[in-house]
Amino acid sequence: MARLILILIFALVLEAIGVVFLSAGLKQIGPVRRISVSEIARVVRLGLTNTKILIGVALETVFFILLLVLLSRNDVSLIWPLTSLGFVLTALSARFILHEQVSAARWTGVILIVIGAGLVSWSEKSKERKERTEFPADP
Repeated sequence: MARLILILIFALVLEAIGVVFLSAGLKQIGPVRRISVSEIARVVRLGLTNTKILIGVALETVFFILLLVLLSRNDVSLIWPLTSLGFVLTALSARFILHEQVSAARWTGVILIVIGAGLVSWSEKSKERKERTEFPADP
């Protein structure tokens, strides 16, 4: 379980940093002014040449690969809820790297996410203990 948590935390840090780079790059490009082929082409062209966006996409790709590895080895009912801890890292990154104002209501939501992820993790530990007592290892 400790190895899983370490890989997950590493992946979530990459995801949070990736989101910060994506946000910064998109702010450099500017908003989508209207939905049209020419406007979408403009945004894609600028995105493909924006270093921050490219770094963000690369970090999100590594996160996704690590997520696939975790999902291939563990229950989705454990891994997917734990990925919500990425919201914590993203909120912290937004506050301290992008200098966004994060309201008390948002921090309360982050705390609730942490509590929920803790419950999911605790349920996995309980499951492992129960399996060990019901099916002891062969001597």
